[in-house]
Amino acid sequence: MPQLPVHYSISTDKDKLQLNVIHRYLSEESYWAKHIPLETVARSIENSFCFGIYFNNEQIGFARVITDFAIFAYLADVFVLEAHRGKGLSKSLMQYIMSHPKLQGLRVFALKTKDAHGLYKQFGFNVSANPENSMEIKFDNFYKPVSE
Repeated sequence: MPQLPVHYSISTDKDKLQLNVIHRYLSEESYWAKHIPLETVARSIENSFCFGIYFNNEQIGFARVITDFAIFAYLADVFVLEAHRGKGLSKSLMQYIMSHPKLQGLRVFALKTKDAHGLYKQFGFNVSANPENSMEIKFDNFYKPVSE
């Protein structure tokens, strides 16, 4: 287990997740899920292996892994609220995720990031050696603002 500052904890207990905190960050502050509906966030949590970071039982960070627990995993929606950044919490969260017993022995662990390459490289992630072997369907501007 990673060493956390006093009063911080990490848990995979979905009952502790605070949907309002997760939704607010994703829909208002993230670049990848701007305007995402609350129902979509709830469904994504329901169908993922989730990690919450807490300060005195208040959620201040999150990550989820979409996985079959055998071959493939995809890391998504990683964040730490701004007021709690600079304390090594992202690194502690990644240590917790990467050492979790349910996520050992995978053949592929993937993610996409626009700006956190330095963090993820510390845990063995690299730019794909063969991007020509990857394909995707990307639906841009998927989440529309409620009103403009």
